[in-house]
Amino acid sequence: MKQAISYLKQQLSGIYPPGEIQAVAYLMLEKLFRVTRLDVCMGKDRTLSADERLAWVKITERLQKEEPIQYILGEADFCGRTFRVTPATLIPRPETAELVQWIGADAEKRQVRSILDVGTGSGCILLTLAAILPGVKAEGWDISEEALCVARENSRKLGVEATFRRQDILAPSLPDRQVDVLVSNPPYVTESEKAEMERNVLLWEPSTALFVPDDDPLRFYRAVAGYARRALNPGGALYFEINRAYGPETVRLLQEAGFPSVELRKDLSGNDRMVKASL
Repeated sequence: MKQAISYLKQQLSGIYPPGEIQAVAYLMLEKLFRVTRLDVCMGKDRTLSADERLAWVKITERLQKEEPIQYILGEADFCGRTFRVTPATLIPRPETAELVQWIGADAEKRQVRSILDVGTGSGCILLTLAAILPGVKAEGWDISEEALCVARENSRKLGVEATFRRQDILAPSLPDRQVDVLVSNPPYVTESEKAEMERNVLLWEPSTALFVPDDDPLRFYRAVAGYARRALNPGGALYFEINRAYGPETVRLLQEAGFPSVELRKDLSGNDRMVKASL
């Protein structure tokens, strides 16, 4: 195993930062061979079989092409659960987990019976919330049928009940819903920000779930907010993950949409990242 880690570091040197290579190595050991970081630190070792060595080399080759390890393994950990992910879905981020924690903490203070997740992707937000809020009616929308298939698979695998529907929030006619919580992590990266992004994101993650035009960066927030004004029950709340560059603009949009209470929060990195709008 130590030789395998050394091989990975050598092959990926110059492509990924050393710390990221180390993290990927430990993740591969855990997911493929059930070997933990503690096992390695304690000097536990074993000889990999021929099939295991071949698998390690094949994955290394894919990593050299900057394919995310989560897509290679077909799964990603999020809020203590493991979700199926594919190139049809975004890879869950730590900032999104912070948003889920905020919603969960608020839900403990009042009874939440229903949640709608617009742009659900893998379903990681919706299914995590449904798992910690037993009995909640959970529904997720997405424009991608491939993403919805992944979300349904995650629902079955985790044993968490939810309904998933193909729906475009920008459509002129939307189905009527009455919910206590509406959450959305919509596309928010502007086209001009592409130059700042990592290649493994640009090459592999779904562009329709990432990018918005430079001339209308808040298009999805405007649409979701407009729908939320009629879909939220009295006392209900809308939660967004946002582009850190548009915190004040998103707050102003929600205020102009008629939400009397709007709260902007920073993530652990100090960036404007989450907004709550309450009725």
